[in-house]
Amino acid sequence: LDSLPEELRNVGKTILLIYGGGSIKKNGIYDKIIGILHDLEKEVIEISGVMPNPTYEKVEEGLSIARRQKVDFILAVGGGSVIDYAKAIAISIHYDGNPWKDYFVELKEPTCEVVKLGAVLTMVGTGSEMNTGSVITNTKEKLKLGHAFSNPDVFPRFAFLDPTFTYSLPHYQMVAGIFDIFSHICEQYFSGEDDNTSDYLAEGLMRSLLVSSRIANKNPLDYEARSNIMWTATWALNTLISKGKSEDWMVHSLGQSIGALTNATHGMTLACVSLPYYRYILNFGLKKFVRFAENVFGVSPDGLSDLEIAKKGLQEMETWMRELGLVLRARDLGMTLEMIPDLVKGTVVMTTGYKTLSEEEIIKIYRESY
Repeated sequence: LDSLPEELRNVGKTILLIYGGGSIKKNGIYDKIIGILHDLEKEVIEISGVMPNPTYEKVEEGLSIARRQKVDFILAVGGGSVIDYAKAIAISIHYDGNPWKDYFVELKEPTCEVVKLGAVLTMVGTGSEMNTGSVITNTKEKLKLGHAFSNPDVFPRFAFLDPTFTYSLPHYQMVAGIFDIFSHICEQYFSGEDDNTSDYLAEGLMRSLLVSSRIANKNPLDYEARSNIMWTATWALNTLISKGKSEDWMVHSLGQSIGALTNATHGMTLACVSLPYYRYILNFGLKKFVRFAENVFGVSPDGLSDLEIAKKGLQEMETWMRELGLVLRARDLGMTLEMIPDLVKGTVVMTTGYKTLSEEEIIKIYRESY
């Protein structure tokens, strides 16, 4: 973080500092950043209280402040939710239309000026520090929608990754972030049938995550493990391993719909739907699931059919998830069976994975996850 002054020196006079619930004030990060900003004689405008699933109402509140103060640059200090929120502000400050409808529902690209932003990461998982993605929840419409923008101006101009900044994170949040990373890789991996270099990279990232997550689960202060997890999170979703891939993203669509209704932690909603979804589509992408079992979880093919190998791979995945302490039943996150019609309504059907789900199949998966 000592290099932050050189990144901020020439970005303009007025800095919008965005952060979450205040943990950065307890661990000293806030004081250090404020000291740097004051030394640079910057005018600092603050937006605090960004929630784990940032709402569109909070975006509207932030836009009012940012526009009134005519901010030159945005500094997001926090996890993926804070950075996602900062991106939503950055693309909307100079926009005259309806950001929710145009950017998140209709997936339009910003044509106005995008305010530049940088990030200081304090929670690992989303990879938002090195991509253009932003996920926002509209509580009135019961929708949680994401958009990976094509406009490169939405990329953070810099991101500071210090593993020690994540040490104070509660265990629940740490393992939720770890599964978010794993799910990002799976969403890209489980698509296509060709022998793609991106898949080899994905397998290496997943194997690294399995090793480091088990170490961090026992000793959260292991610097090397937390460092590897942090770096894997960035590479999992910075577009590298998506090259040549159609990608799936159905797990995220299912999980985000649960999050919109329950406000549950994102990584846990993904954990609840992943195994029911993958077991359902197993036969449609059997070749890749066999490869996943053998190359990621080390399942020996000796004497087993392809289907048995693939199923054993998902069993090994479940064992790892339970070892970390992930929540595997959606009812433990507040989902009820009565929510299913609204969950289905909020689920965007993806068509680029191994199976395009019907409404009946989506209902079946939600029931299995319950």
